[in-house]
Amino acid sequence: MAHISYPFKKTNKAVYQKPASVLTEDTLYWKKLGLPVLVKEFGAIDYLDFSPVEPYYFAATCSVRVQVYDPISKVVAKNISKFVEAAYGGCFRNDGRLLVAGSEESAVKLFDVQSKNVLRVFTGHTGPVHRTFFTKDQVKVLSFSDDKSVCLWDIATEEKIASFSEHTDYVRAGAPSPILPDIILSGGYDHAVKLYDCRSNETVLTVDHGSPVESTLFLPSGGIFISAGGTEIKVWDIFNGGKLLANISQHHKTVTTLRLASNNSRLMSASLDRHVKIYDLATFKVVHNIDFPNAVLSMAISECDDVLAVGMIDGVISIRKREQPASLFEEKRGLFKFAPDHIAAETVDEVVTKQKIEKGPDFDKFLRKMEFSKALSAVLKTYVATKFPEKTIALMQEMLRRKVLHKAIRGIKESDVGALLKFFKKNLGETRFTRTIIDATNAFIDVFENEIKLFSEQNLLLYTSLLEEIKEEIEVCKRVSELEGAIGLILSGAQVGTSQDIIELNDNMAPSAKARKDIVIDV
Repeated sequence: MAHISYPFKKTNKAVYQKPASVLTEDTLYWKKLGLPVLVKEFGAIDYLDFSPVEPYYFAATCSVRVQVYDPISKVVAKNISKFVEAAYGGCFRNDGRLLVAGSEESAVKLFDVQSKNVLRVFTGHTGPVHRTFFTKDQVKVLSFSDDKSVCLWDIATEEKIASFSEHTDYVRAGAPSPILPDIILSGGYDHAVKLYDCRSNETVLTVDHGSPVESTLFLPSGGIFISAGGTEIKVWDIFNGGKLLANISQHHKTVTTLRLASNNSRLMSASLDRHVKIYDLATFKVVHNIDFPNAVLSMAISECDDVLAVGMIDGVISIRKREQPASLFEEKRGLFKFAPDHIAAETVDEVVTKQKIEKGPDFDKFLRKMEFSKALSAVLKTYVATKFPEKTIALMQEMLRRKVLHKAIRGIKESDVGALLKFFKKNLGETRFTRTIIDATNAFIDVFENEIKLFSEQNLLLYTSLLEEIKEEIEVCKRVSELEGAIGLILSGAQVGTSQDIIELNDNMAPSAKARKDIVIDV
């Protein structure tokens, strides 16, 4: 009878990996933005905006100037400093030739980017102007002010065309419609988001965001807009009377900026919690997260997601540029790398590459040979236990399943005993590993219960320290149980009124005491 050889089943470590460590297409795509280059400015970065045309310069509004950066060299290409007081909300026109910005001076200024000259000054606001934009037709300018008003200005005549004073608090967010030049969106610190029609000078829609509104934007269709304020991002349907379509709450501090990316298929949000999150607009689920060293005030991304600029509260701008893929010529050339250069590609019928033998990790090799102590020693090496603790835990779990962990622990060296105790101590509070570490610690005590006093002084200290850690974990569990009990009592009290209503409505079918208890527990 022929002997059938079955492949060795590798130890499954995926179950213990962090959820964030799972690679997706979005993760791979956004990680190609590369390492950040940090640029320091003189004040908090109020606003960032990319020019829509090449070479895709971006404007950083901070302190009393607007700095225009070259994203490739990361140096200032233009310095617009025609402000007496703080500048706000510098924004490019679609052709990249003009830039508009508000200021603490209550004025809106229009600049020629090339010459840096002031072309227009729109006056009429009585408070600082924090946000400015060009309308869809590019011949008018929008301004949103702390005087609680929204104004529309004509560039040619420098006159105010329309003004809306519907808000009852500062207006620091807004957006022009992407399809109609007469439709304006504004968001105020009075929690309201309002939609205006400049043709009739009327407010056509008002929705309550529930927090001071920091940022707003339209989706390209013009029928849906998004507002951000507090820790929430809300999606609204204009054609359905301002119906709330989605409520996204992924940040734990104030959301400061919203942007669209990836050809309008991704939504980006920046927050004071130092995170920039990226969402799939089809599902509104987070597909990637980028961390920053300080609270994020502003953010902008260039065409094709090539450059991400993020402004922080300490005046630092983080610039990430996408790594360029290999050229098409190099990729094609790589197909024939085993053929000599003087042989034309057409003459090569088939290139036979050397088959690589897949080499598994050392611990799986020892496990296959049933050398359990060597397998355990392999995963207790500093690099593996620190960098990939899920491998160490996966092997321990497999040994527990085979009931050979006692044997493996019995056979390890004194130095590995110390490494094992360090691993237990470090990862005891990690919820992914807790169950396995408890079982493995019990196995360790079963093996060395009568030999602990024979440990070296260092290992004895580690063992004592581990016992202290366990006591602290037990205390934490007790406090959590007490807190859970207190919350249960509060919920029980809240349930009394509801339970009484149910009893009154069902006099003839009153639930038993046990059933009422079940209701309270479910709540």
